[in-house]
Amino acid sequence: MAGINTAYNYYLSTYANQSASRYDSHKKSELRNIYNRIVKINKDSPLYKIRHSENVQKFAIDIKESTRAIKNVIASLSDAEEGIGNAFQKKIAVSSQEDIVSADYIGNSRNLNGEETFQVEVKELAAPQINLGNFLDKNRLNLKPGTYSFDLENSTSSYEFQFSISPDDTNYSIQNKLANLISNADIGLRTSVIEDSDGLSALQIESVSTGLADGEDGLFSIAPQINRDSIAAIEALGIDHVAQQAQNSRFLLNGMERYSHSNTFTVNNMFELTLRGISEEDNPAIIGFKTNAEAMADNIQTLVDSYNSILHTANKYAGLQQQSTKLYQDMSSTAFTYQNSLESMGLLVEGSGEITIDRALLTEAVSDEHAKDNLSVLNNFKDMLNTKANNASLDPMKYVDKMLVTYKRPGKNLVTPYITSIYSGMMMDRYC
Repeated sequence: MAGINTAYNYYLSTYANQSASRYDSHKKSELRNIYNRIVKINKDSPLYKIRHSENVQKFAIDIKESTRAIKNVIASLSDAEEGIGNAFQKKIAVSSQEDIVSADYIGNSRNLNGEETFQVEVKELAAPQINLGNFLDKNRLNLKPGTYSFDLENSTSSYEFQFSISPDDTNYSIQNKLANLISNADIGLRTSVIEDSDGLSALQIESVSTGLADGEDGLFSIAPQINRDSIAAIEALGIDHVAQQAQNSRFLLNGMERYSHSNTFTVNNMFELTLRGISEEDNPAIIGFKTNAEAMADNIQTLVDSYNSILHTANKYAGLQQQSTKLYQDMSSTAFTYQNSLESMGLLVEGSGEITIDRALLTEAVSDEHAKDNLSVLNNFKDMLNTKANNASLDPMKYVDKMLVTYKRPGKNLVTPYITSIYSGMMMDRYC
C-alpha cells in the first residue's frame, strides 16, 4: 500500500488546505453525464499497465486539481440565465480597506437594485479558544511512568484520551505525544508545543472554530479521569487551563452593531466578508463594486491564470513523463487557435503557449464599441478550454507514461470499469 499512501500524503500536503467552491457540488444529472462519459472512455480505451513511479501519482493528482480549478473559474463566469455575452461581466466586490475587511460578491446581477454600497467598521475579531499548559523543563520528567487518561468535551461530543509514559520519556516527548494524539483525533483542535525565552516547553491546544453561541461557556474543556494519578498528570501538564476564551466578532454594519461567530460571514446572501483587522474609530470600510471594465479585466485575468497554471503542470513533468507533452499540446492549442484575436485585445500568446495580459489594452478592448465582438471571442476561448479541461479531468491517466498491453477488438468490446479506479482509487502500487 506504499504507493497509495504516497498519493494521499502528496494530496493532503499540497491541496488539502484549499477551500471548496460551491462549483465543486453537482446535480444528479451532471454526475450521471460524467458517469456515462467515463463508461464510454473505458469501453474504447486499450488495456495498459502504469510504469511504477511516484511521479505518476503526483502528475495525475496535479492534472485533476489544475483542471478542477479551470472548470470552477469557468463555472463562476458562466450564467446561462444571464446570456453568454455577459459571462465576463460578473460583478466583483471591492473594499476601501482590504487590510481591515475584504469582500467577495457571491450573488448575481439579478440580486441588484442599482449599485449597492455599504459600510463596515470592525470593533472586535472573532477568536478561538486556546488552552495553554504549564511550561516545563524539556529534559526532565515531572510524571512517573504509567498510564493516564483524561476527558475532552466539545459542544457536540465527549472523548476519552489515554496515554502512557515510559521511563525514557521527558516532559517534551510527552507534550509532543499528546499533541499528536489530539491532532490525529480530528475533532476540530490544533495543537503545538511552544517554548518560552527560558527554553521551557508547553502544550498549546487551539480550537479551529471561533466564537461562542448563546449559553456556551467554551468550545472545549479538558478534565482528568477520576483517579489520583490522572488528576496529578493533568495538574502537572496544565492543559485544562484556558488561556484565551473564544469570542465573537463585533462590527458596525451601516452604523448598526452586529455579531458573528466567525470572521467570515455573508451579508444578504450577496457578499461574503472576511474581517482581518480592527478599524480606526469612525473610519469604516466602504464595500462596493469595481467598474464594469475593471471587473471584466479581473475575470479574464483569473481565467488566464488558471490556463497558465495547467501549462506549468505539463512543463513541470516534461523531463519525468514523456506523455506530458500531450497535455501541453491539448491545452495550449486553445490559445493558439484564437491567438490573433486574443492578441488584438491585449492577451499576448507567448511561444510557450502561456498568455500574458496587457492590462491597459484589455480594459480598452472590453470598454470600446467592439466589446461585444471581443467578448464573443473570449467566450469561444473559454468554452474550448472548458472542453479540454473536462476531457483531461475525466481521464488524467492518458497523459502519464504507460505500457500498452493490447488494443480492444473494434466494435465488440465491453466496459472495463476498473480502468477508472487506477486513478480514483490511486491503485498505482507495485502491482500496476
